[in-house]
Parts: sequence; structure tokens; C-alpha cells
Amino acid sequence: MTTATSPRDLAHPARDQIRLETVLHALSDPMRLRVVRELAAADGEVACSYIELPVTKSTTTHHFRVLRESGVIRQAYRGTAKMNGLRRDDLDALFPGLLDTVLSAADAQAARQGTA
Repeated sequence: MTTATSPRDLAHPARDQIRLETVLHALSDPMRLRVVRELAAADGEVACSYIELPVTKSTTTHHFRVLRESGVIRQAYRGTAKMNGLRRDDLDALFPGLLDTVLSAADAQAARQGTA
């Protein structure tokens, strides 16, 4: 895990520290999967406030932290906003096809349930 050098620097695991079991755990939660789906559909980084979740702000913060610490997303402060982006290159290099398969399965599930 990279260490934060200031309160505005956020710790992220290096590519070689990303573990399959932590990625799968992060993706197993419906709210976190929703975040990942929205980030995958976005064109570039988005602010936390761009993604609305039906949970409290503290729970939303927890979900983003789990995704960051597992290596699924990268977060960085830009001014007063915390910007988020998928670590697609890292995930695709480590686990080829995993992210695309999970996203396709989530889309298919949402279509079946009428929540797409």
C-alpha cells in the first residue's frame, strides 16, 4: 500500500499488491458494484457526489474506501473534490477479462430485474 504523505494524499495499493480476493470482496457488495458500473460508464474521473447511493454519506465514504483500498478505484483530490476513476489498466493486467465479465454480468442482472 502506498502511504499517504499528507491528509490530502490517499493510500492506494501498488499494482503488485492488488489481490484477487480483495477485489472480489469489493465487487460483491451491491452498492460498490453500482459505483464501479457508474465509473465504467463515465468518461474519465468523476467526483464522489456524481454517484448517488441510497445510503448515508458515511456509508458511501466507506464503500469508496473499500474500493480504493482493494485497488479497484483510484481517488485523488482535485481542489475540494475527491475524484474517482477505475483502475482498469491495473485490473486488466492482473486479472484479464475479470472487470468486463463482472460488468457484463451486472448489466444482464439489472436488465432482468428491470433496474438497468
